[in-house]
Amino acid sequence: MSDNASDLARRMASQAEAVCRHYLSNGRREGRYWLVGDARNTPGRSMFVRLKGAESGKGAAGKWTDAATGEHGDLLDVIRETRGLMDFKDVAEEARAFLSLPHPEPERQSSPQQAQVPTGSPEAARRLFAISQPIPGTVVDRYLRARGITALHGTGSLRFHPRCYYRPDEHNPTESWPAMIASVTDLGGRITGAHRTWLAPDGSGKAPLDTPRRAMGDLLGHAVRFGMAHDVMAAGEGIETILSLRMASPRMPMVAALSAAHLAAILFPATLRRLYIVRDDDPAGDSARDSLIDRANAVGVEAIVLSPRLGDFNEDLRLLGTVALCANVRVQLAPEDVARLMAVDAT
Repeated sequence: MSDNASDLARRMASQAEAVCRHYLSNGRREGRYWLVGDARNTPGRSMFVRLKGAESGKGAAGKWTDAATGEHGDLLDVIRETRGLMDFKDVAEEARAFLSLPHPEPERQSSPQQAQVPTGSPEAARRLFAISQPIPGTVVDRYLRARGITALHGTGSLRFHPRCYYRPDEHNPTESWPAMIASVTDLGGRITGAHRTWLAPDGSGKAPLDTPRRAMGDLLGHAVRFGMAHDVMAAGEGIETILSLRMASPRMPMVAALSAAHLAAILFPATLRRLYIVRDDDPAGDSARDSLIDRANAVGVEAIVLSPRLGDFNEDLRLLGTVALCANVRVQLAPEDVARLMAVDAT
């Protein structure tokens, strides 16, 4: 880029928010970023423009990235895309014209476009899940198989996002990593939240982040669901724990509540008659177990605890193997559920 272009980009960056309000009017400011669908001003949230930062280099003001496509650039690129310009001289002329205008801070207006979706809301969770893709052949597929989980039937509640935002805290820039996106749904199947597990690019494990798992939306009472529950259901905390149990009992409907506190509060289908409580071997797991037993008994639902031999059922699967996992599960199930809900070769 020539010195003239660099100077223009720097001057535009010094007024980054005004540029965004003018050329990316379908977006909105959130913290130190302007969020919009893409560099062509499409409504959405996958592109973010840094509004404050250094004059150049990583984290510079005016720099943008589209997490959905991997595109990135500066505010001159925004002018080119939104105005459909081909030649740089036309882009430069538009930029100079913009810089010559006064740009007072506009008043916030109540309009459909201004009523953006709050970060972390159920609607934001639904949009994230909608723009993610099925897991077969993706990093999520490799991640789960690396943990011994190969029974991936009925996992429509899981999707893959190649560049999911991760923000360490309010003082550090947003990063993007591959992620497993899980839909959290109510008893009617409506998405109320989402859970993100950021992954290493090769799927060998979780991403090297302080908190590689985060949830968003309305979680209380709801869960990540595998299969439609009727009279029998298994409920546990973690997604990997539940998917590991499905290796032994692939026909049992199961839910992952994502934490011990949320497990204790899951809602029961009206048709439920037997609840298998998938316990993690820790104090929080014991507390969730006791709470669920009390709640189930109060509404006439039989509660049966399924306990791993090690810390959780994924540890059992990885360290003890599928045969040992199946043997341990089989002796804990009600006899009538063994034949109809366990794998044929596990009975």
